[in-house]
Amino acid sequence: MNRKLYLFDFDGTLTKKDTLFDFLKFSFPKVYFINYLLFIPLFVGSKLKLLEAGFVKEKFISTFLKGKPYAEINQLAQNYFEQNHNELIHPKADEYIKSLSNYHDKFIVSASVDFWVQPFADYYGMGLICTKAKFDEQGFYSGYFASPNCNYQEKKNRIEKEIDLSLYDKIIAFGDTKGDEAMFSIATKSNFKYFN
Repeated sequence: MNRKLYLFDFDGTLTKKDTLFDFLKFSFPKVYFINYLLFIPLFVGSKLKLLEAGFVKEKFISTFLKGKPYAEINQLAQNYFEQNHNELIHPKADEYIKSLSNYHDKFIVSASVDFWVQPFADYYGMGLICTKAKFDEQGFYSGYFASPNCNYQEKKNRIEKEIDLSLYDKIIAFGDTKGDEAMFSIATKSNFKYFN
């Protein structure tokens, strides 16, 4: 039996919307829009490539979560998953993942941050390669990432670092943006916007 590796981008591929904004809006409804408005110049700078996207994302998330304990953030992520996953995940993606044999390995590979993607990975029994949050020794969120923003070339770098690709006969990747092209370059089959 051929051993297959399945690599799934998360936002826009498995989900119907970007979960970074959705998670923060869901978790902090009272302050979300004020913080969002304050960050518009930075978002524009990021789009125009004047600012690094990972830096802007790190600062935006920090505004909401810096100094919060791991347990509290974990609970927010769990609540977000439980309340939203049925609406958030493309039905075709849900069906597809659940149909895969446990013999094959499957990973979410995402630029999103681990704490809110982990419950989705756990639910589907998948590995997770993503941007990692940095907690201090006391277990409080530092406001920084512990890894580079997991997008573009970094997706490929992390996959090659964390998975022994020589174990697989086929590598099947799913994505929906240019940020997934480097991941597609190591796949034997690439699927662009497959579920939507």
